[in-house]
Amino acid sequence: MKTFFAALTAIGIAATASAQSVVRYDPAEKDLKFVYATAPPVATLEPGDTLETRTVDAFGNVIQKPGDTMAMVKGDNPLTGPFFIAGAEPGDTLVVKILELTVDSTRGVGALAPGFGALNTTSYTPMLNRNLPERIWFYDIDNRAQTATYHALDSNFSVRIPLQPFLGCIGVAPAGGEARSSVVPAEFGGNMDAPEVRPGYTLYLPVNAPGALLYFGDGHAAQGDGEVAGTAIEVPLRVRLQVNLIKGKKIAWPRFENDASIMAVGAYRPVDDALRIAFTELVGWIHADYGLSELDAYELLSKVATIHLVEMVDPNYVVIAGVEKRYLPKR
Repeated sequence: MKTFFAALTAIGIAATASAQSVVRYDPAEKDLKFVYATAPPVATLEPGDTLETRTVDAFGNVIQKPGDTMAMVKGDNPLTGPFFIAGAEPGDTLVVKILELTVDSTRGVGALAPGFGALNTTSYTPMLNRNLPERIWFYDIDNRAQTATYHALDSNFSVRIPLQPFLGCIGVAPAGGEARSSVVPAEFGGNMDAPEVRPGYTLYLPVNAPGALLYFGDGHAAQGDGEVAGTAIEVPLRVRLQVNLIKGKKIAWPRFENDASIMAVGAYRPVDDALRIAFTELVGWIHADYGLSELDAYELLSKVATIHLVEMVDPNYVVIAGVEKRYLPKR
């Protein structure tokens, strides 16, 4: 719990106190969602509770063998949830600590989909040339060795890739009663495809609706920066996480924190606007909670900040701007 309570101390606001319990939820296919929206919750969590559940992969677990096609997929990024967080109100911050993620399969999937991917024709960048063809790759998952094996389709080449499981999708109901597609990353979180959504990190999300309404899915066994071809190693996951609240603390965009660093998310197009959002949020965080002026924080970040480009293929691009705490004033 050290990181969790350190995070709450770092922003100077106490979490809602609550007796802790474990809530277990096993979703049926009919319970999966394809939008972030205000919807009847599947379960209620008290602040401090631990949730144990599972997700299906980005294709709904339907692509299982050679010959299966994307036409079998009923919808992108099926989501588990929503979970109602007792006491959460607009203007609060939802705290999600990722405790454990386990790949729940012996096979992962990667794919090229026509009209999707950083090097493909899209509705944003129409081209005269044809779309790249649909192709599907299968990855052998070795949970004991913690590796996934890539097999080339056009040669005998193969290579093992270390597993780094994370949730590609995690978010809350958007503001204003909106419903947003499960492929969209935005102010509410969503399809950020951020490897930071893994054990060792705490995620902060703005609460926009009563109960926050937390959703997640799109499990990844591993992913390169940008997810440039449109998929990671897509897998179902077993998920264990803890939720809490920071009452009366309003944030505009998702934030991450671990023992070493604080990080702010920007999601928009073009990518330079996503970067501007992320750094503006990080400057504001440092100013509000660490005491540096905005201009001093801006200058410091120009010398020591990090940039993680995590998403280049979804309706919005995603940039995470970070700084190590050792460069910030002591609290």
